[in-house]
Amino acid sequence: MDSADISAPAAELTHALLARVFGFSAFRPGQEEIVDAVIAGSDVLAIMPTGGGKSLCFQLPALARDGLTVVISPLIALMRDQVRALQEAGVAAGAITSGNTPEENEAIFSALEDGRLKILYIAPERLASSATTNLLRRSNCRLIAVDEAHCVSQWGHDFRPDYLRIGDLRQALGVPLAAFTATADAATRDEIVHRLFAGTPPQSFLRGFDRPNIRLAFAVKDNPRKQIMSFAAARKGQSGIVYCATRARTETLARALEEAGHTACAYHGGMEDWERRKVEGLFQTEEGLIVCATVAFGMGVDKPDVRWVAHADLPKSIESYYQEIGRAGRDGLPADTLTLYGPDDIRLRRAQVDDSNAPPDRREADHARLNTLLGLAEACGCRRRMLLAYFGEVSEPCGNCDLCETPAKTFDATEAVRKALSAMLRTGESFGVGHLVDILTGTMTDKITQRSHDQLPTFGVGRELSKAAWNAVFRQMMGRDLVRPDAERHGALRMTQDARPILRGESAVTFRADTIQQASTRAEPRALVSDEDAPLLSALKALRRSLAQAGGVPPYVIFNDRSLVEMAEKRPQSLDDFAGITGVGATKLERYGARFLQVITGEETEVAHPARRKLAGTEAGGVFDRLTEVQAQLSRGEDGTGKYLSCTHATLRTIAERRPRSLADMERIAGMGAAKVERFGEAFLEILSES
Repeated sequence: MDSADISAPAAELTHALLARVFGFSAFRPGQEEIVDAVIAGSDVLAIMPTGGGKSLCFQLPALARDGLTVVISPLIALMRDQVRALQEAGVAAGAITSGNTPEENEAIFSALEDGRLKILYIAPERLASSATTNLLRRSNCRLIAVDEAHCVSQWGHDFRPDYLRIGDLRQALGVPLAAFTATADAATRDEIVHRLFAGTPPQSFLRGFDRPNIRLAFAVKDNPRKQIMSFAAARKGQSGIVYCATRARTETLARALEEAGHTACAYHGGMEDWERRKVEGLFQTEEGLIVCATVAFGMGVDKPDVRWVAHADLPKSIESYYQEIGRAGRDGLPADTLTLYGPDDIRLRRAQVDDSNAPPDRREADHARLNTLLGLAEACGCRRRMLLAYFGEVSEPCGNCDLCETPAKTFDATEAVRKALSAMLRTGESFGVGHLVDILTGTMTDKITQRSHDQLPTFGVGRELSKAAWNAVFRQMMGRDLVRPDAERHGALRMTQDARPILRGESAVTFRADTIQQASTRAEPRALVSDEDAPLLSALKALRRSLAQAGGVPPYVIFNDRSLVEMAEKRPQSLDDFAGITGVGATKLERYGARFLQVITGEETEVAHPARRKLAGTEAGGVFDRLTEVQAQLSRGEDGTGKYLSCTHATLRTIAERRPRSLADMERIAGMGAAKVERFGEAFLEILSES
């Protein structure tokens, strides 16, 4: 039955349930069509904004349809809240979670056997057991609802591997499936359809992403703790969330807020389960509580009166940002957001992408998504307009973001961008921001001189801007997706198609002037390596980590950080070069050299003979190579017609190390003899004297 075929009595039942069970006199915009489609038994994909009433769109159909509806939900806290609310409304609902007592599970199983349960919540991890499928089949499961369906996307920020089993469950039960999420771009929507609906398009509902009651604001970091404290102080007594990139920062900020007179708690994945549950409970019940959290907190938050959300660090992606700010103002009343960002954030997020085990195309897409978020941070006009455009919606300036209230100062950045692109192209798109900035500002470094980049026409053409300002220019270039780090070449910047018209002088580009001026007055944070070398360092650390895990030893036993930093900066191209890295001895060279060189060069390293490997990094190694080359040339004499003669690798190694001074000395070396000395001796002595 199609949703258009819902009968009048059925529609009356729907409205009666809406009023009697849920206490609403009317549906919110966009809800009724989805409810009708689910009741009719259609497969459904619904994208609805946070606070748009997604849960009602599967809870109400569960009551209107025969049999059991199973709801697959990712967080225990979210399941408990929804089950509690349903039970309060008189609905026979339950949840099977790892936190249940034996008595609670027994009551649920009994209700399932008797056919008394209408809605059952389970975690996706339960799908790993075939017993779950059998249980649902025996319990007359007639509908599957998937909450937070974006968790099925391996491209997403909340990927849950067990969500991949949902499609198999749907096929095993032969029932319709309704999937719901608040955030999914086009690529994620396609993946949801492919994985949950076996590629057969469901009836889709895109109900808009705009949350007009939420004020959007970004700020460049300048004493971030002070900025967060000031933001919270202006909203004292209001419930808020501060998202942080690290566990340590959640704790330090929570303490600082407590000392300033706020009620605050930290929340992160390193806490015990009971500690996290305690914070979740306090947040639901206490007014004015501030939670400083990693992204481990929030998906299960159903608190309607969160008045503000702050990001002490840049989120992972624009989807993460949208979902996290969506926890504010779910009641429709005004709510504020503030997102801080700086070079250290971008470096961290780039490293997280490069450190992942994802294939190059996935990392490429993740870098592009991060570029989109940088574009939102460095926007010149209405932020909401840009945010909604990312999700495919067209809107007018909102009047409820910092840039609508105070327009940004801008400048024509066309010439600066062309200089930057020229520097990239003249160096083969093989370098990161740090080296390119050195070229543009005319800074002499070892890398510049080694590669003769001081001879480039672009060397020093950007001296009118400071290094910090050029870094801000490159950041805005990434935000416009004019350049991207190349996932296969350890973060070297490459130009995108969007940049070509600017380079050819066919189009102009406008950038924020205020953030560039702010960057010029701030000291840049010191990193372990430059931005250019950071992706390679991440790749070297990943190899070190895998070798350490395989060997059951701490990573520093393989190589310490100093050695890896030196590898990333010097980029050795051969075993001889690699042997010169601090901390590389003969054993480690033999054991790990070829593996690390492959990561550095991107090519398979030719395995040298053991005799040659023992000379790696020494002057004798080069002599060995020349002796080998000359021997090959003279193996059949100068005229190429003589009897074939050759020396063993061990003999050549001995000659390279001992360096005999005469033919008589050479004849005494094991493996030589009169015939070989006559054939090779003079040529070998010439090589030795030259070296």
